[in-house]
Amino acid sequence: MQPVLTVPTTSAAVNFRRSAILAAVLGGVSLLMTGLLGHVVLGLFGCVGLGLGALNSWLVQRSVVQFATSTAPNKKRRFTLSVLGRLGLVTVLALACALAVQPAGLGVFAGLAVFQLLMLGAASLPLVKELRQS
Repeated sequence: MQPVLTVPTTSAAVNFRRSAILAAVLGGVSLLMTGLLGHVVLGLFGCVGLGLGALNSWLVQRSVVQFATSTAPNKKRRFTLSVLGRLGLVTVLALACALAVQPAGLGVFAGLAVFQLLMLGAASLPLVKELRQS
């Protein structure tokens, strides 16, 4: 019989804080590296993308808490509209940066992608620790 895997519960706030700190450090390093290569604007837009990713994740957490605590009859509709609005806003801002300052503005998309990878890594860290112990 296989042992039952128990995943330790960690709060989303801890995962977010860990990801935000790592994103800030990574943003600083990328800004330094792109500056040394003569592409400071690309590094700045990468940092903007990391910031947009952090903002999006923070808004996701707020939205989920509001959904869970709401007793309104149309809470699913409000939640869906907030998701679409948030993703639409992030997309419009990223596209505006990418189109306004070409090609360095594409760094926003790189920053968004890197932040999402950081969030996935932070969320899966407790699971990996549990798997190593068993």
